[in-house]
Amino acid sequence: MRRAQPLLVIVAMSVAGLSAVVPAQAARPIARFTAFAVDMSNMARRVRTGTIDVVVNRWDRLLAALREKGSDGLLSELQKIKDDVGYVQTPGNVGYPLRYAREIPSGDGRRIIIATDRPISFLEAVNQPMTTDYPFMVIDMRLNAKGEGDGKLMPVAKITANEEHGVDIENWASEPVRLTSIKEVKP
Repeated sequence: MRRAQPLLVIVAMSVAGLSAVVPAQAARPIARFTAFAVDMSNMARRVRTGTIDVVVNRWDRLLAALREKGSDGLLSELQKIKDDVGYVQTPGNVGYPLRYAREIPSGDGRRIIIATDRPISFLEAVNQPMTTDYPFMVIDMRLNAKGEGDGKLMPVAKITANEEHGVDIENWASEPVRLTSIKEVKP
């Protein structure tokens, strides 16, 4: 039987060229989600699909670092965080640590923003392609009151502050990885 490819880890590592890190798992996560991911971007040679799990151990707020110090300041602050806020993984595979998670209530549900610094491979650092200007991985999920919804995952992203609504997220790929059938799993 053929196993589903670990979508998130493959996408992140194909760009970064580094191995994923085993996440430190907290005794009691405060939020856990599953989603079906579809990658149709220009980074994939073919359409890739699979299930991902997102676990949040605590919520963080780093918006002040972005506004005061810009994208480089946000990256620096993320890299200083010693305790991961959670992890994302495909079932049965090594996870990828997350450094920022924020829950934003909305009228009939909530929005979950998750981000981390992505590893830059030696070749990427030496060759300095455009991707080095996109040092973040971002997950944006929108859930209804039942904890169901959809979202997107941007494995190579740039985050900047703006005056209107706080944050702009630019995706390097032609389109983000689509997250469908997101469901909150009660921890």
